[in-house]
Amino acid sequence: MASDNELVPTGEIVTSVTLKELCRLGGCSADWVIELVDEGILEPEGPDPSVWRFAGASIAVVHRVRRLQKDLALNLAGVAIVLVLVEENAALKRRLSQFDEEAALSIWQPGPQR
Repeated sequence: MASDNELVPTGEIVTSVTLKELCRLGGCSADWVIELVDEGILEPEGPDPSVWRFAGASIAVVHRVRRLQKDLALNLAGVAIVLVLVEENAALKRRLSQFDEEAALSIWQPGPQR
């Protein structure tokens, strides 16, 4: 088990965290995390903050949001837009890569025998 000073123990895979754990790991307040949820940046499971569970990937999202706010002085609405655009860009790059692979395969495949 991680001590309070340790983010995540070496070799431990974090699948989900509570609001309290997310705040500790992300170095942030519960009120700020609730704002992230209200803005749609984080999507917890559970009906209310006392029982919310966040995906382990939420830890990285919290760090990314803090960095965007610090480096670019963005408000949460701006951060939400940036995160959507980053995800769309990544999806388009994956799709383009698939098209490139398909095109390369079709060039090198033999045609019908005559």
